Amino acid sequence: VQLVESGGGLVQAGGSLRLSCAASGIIFSFNAMAWYRQAPGKQRELVAAITSGGSTNYADSVKGRFTISRDNAKNTVYLQMNSLKPEDTAVYYCAATPWVSQNLPAKYDYWGQGTQVTVSS
Repeated sequence: VQLVESGGGLVQAGGSLRLSCAASGIIFSFNAMAWYRQAPGKQRELVAAITSGGSTNYADSVKGRFTISRDNAKNTVYLQMNSLKPEDTAVYYCAATPWVSQNLPAKYDYWGQGTQVTVSS
């Protein structure tokens, strides 16, 4: 299984970035997908998740600014991040787990290597 993130970088506060995560080695359409992030000195936290059926969930801190989506034909999940803030600075990780419920899973089996997002003030 491989999850490869891309799209991170340096952006000014108020700007936008779109992260992508290309998956291989899994039946993508049968997996729940998620984005987590970890800032220096902090625990990894869930940012957004999407079920195989398209139901979504967001951390309160990103609601209204971030959008998670998936393209099952391309085996790819996206995270559109708008109105970025310095506190969004972190390494962002893509995660996947086989899951076909409309409820989101409690944990994820597969993880990417992460992509750095840095938001300057």
